[in-house]
Amino acid sequence: MEQQNRGASALVLGGSIGGLLAARVLADHYERVTLIERDMFPPLGEHRKGVPQGRHTHGLLVSGARVLERWFPGLREELIKGGAVAGDVAAEARWFIEGACLTRFKSGLEHLLMTRPFLEGRLRRRVLKLPNIAARQGLRVAGLTVSSDGRRVTGVKTGAEEIAADVVIDATGRGSRSPEWLAALGYPKPEEERVEMALAYTTRFFRRRREHVEGDSDVLIPPTPGGKRGGVMLAQEADRWTVTLIEHFGQAPPQELDAFIEYSRTIPAPYIYQVVKDAEPTSEPESMHFPASIRRRYEKVDRFPEAYLVFGDAIASFNPIYGQGMSVAALESEELAAVLQQGSGELLGPRFFRRAAKIVDIPWAISVGNDLRMPETIGPRNIGVNFINWYMSKLNCTRPRTPIP
Repeated sequence: MEQQNRGASALVLGGSIGGLLAARVLADHYERVTLIERDMFPPLGEHRKGVPQGRHTHGLLVSGARVLERWFPGLREELIKGGAVAGDVAAEARWFIEGACLTRFKSGLEHLLMTRPFLEGRLRRRVLKLPNIAARQGLRVAGLTVSSDGRRVTGVKTGAEEIAADVVIDATGRGSRSPEWLAALGYPKPEEERVEMALAYTTRFFRRRREHVEGDSDVLIPPTPGGKRGGVMLAQEADRWTVTLIEHFGQAPPQELDAFIEYSRTIPAPYIYQVVKDAEPTSEPESMHFPASIRRRYEKVDRFPEAYLVFGDAIASFNPIYGQGMSVAALESEELAAVLQQGSGELLGPRFFRRAAKIVDIPWAISVGNDLRMPETIGPRNIGVNFINWYMSKLNCTRPRTPIP
């Protein structure tokens, strides 16, 4: 898309999926976009050091896949040809919730299943092929530079240089240092919401056979307030399953294979155990702890510097078992495009934050609301959260369902 009044230069901090999407949007509005990443990018499809979460199960929701296809036409076909598994979210998935499986039906909503490195590598290749986008790797940002009156961000500082730009976007994820950088410049830190659910999980890959779970591509068994354990098993490229076992308020599920298999017997439904007890493991185990979901309320900040904004997980970092992060970042990219179309001048950040907050509201309410059903979870409980908890529980109990066969 050609823009009549393109800016000269833009910087994106962070080369994960959020940063790649931000760079893709900026490419339509700026002559030169530079992606700054502290890691070195790995070969296509390999794990990146700075993304430990990338070794675990990921999900790209239908909404996220739709947006990616908008920014990268033909991406869906490319992913499927490379091995991504396409399936109907209701007809080919086993959703075991509140004691039974939701009844199958053809929803017409197709999702794509693949590993995080598989998707991120192909997005990165597409982004870096654009003629006005360049990447600087192995570069750590130390802070922001500002105009003499302190009202406008003019670039970033690294250990050895200052890099100037007309706009800077922080897409560095959950560990974003924007609150500290803003405070150092005399701006208020954003209000932070934190919901502590003490999540721990362990992931292994197994060889997938077509007869497993009668050909289904997804098995989703969320933890319950009573049991605190659950699991997810998704079909992946190269005829594999990714299997993640989950526990709240306890130790990560065991890594040793026999103990991992035995642990899978203790979650609320037997489908994962029925596969992993005989399947061939194809990877070493990986465990991870995720203490809390975090939302930074930038839309409520009353003073914010010009030419700067925060994006993706740096705004809201969700409990990963709900698979919302990548799709929320994709939807935010559409809002970024909308505010840039209106002009990249005054109040760019606040205009974007107001729109991004509306994107985050619903997935945040659903995910933290479900976590807050567990009495051990630490977080704000109010009438709205209590209503969502009650409604979702009643909805799941009244929808057509089938018992464990």
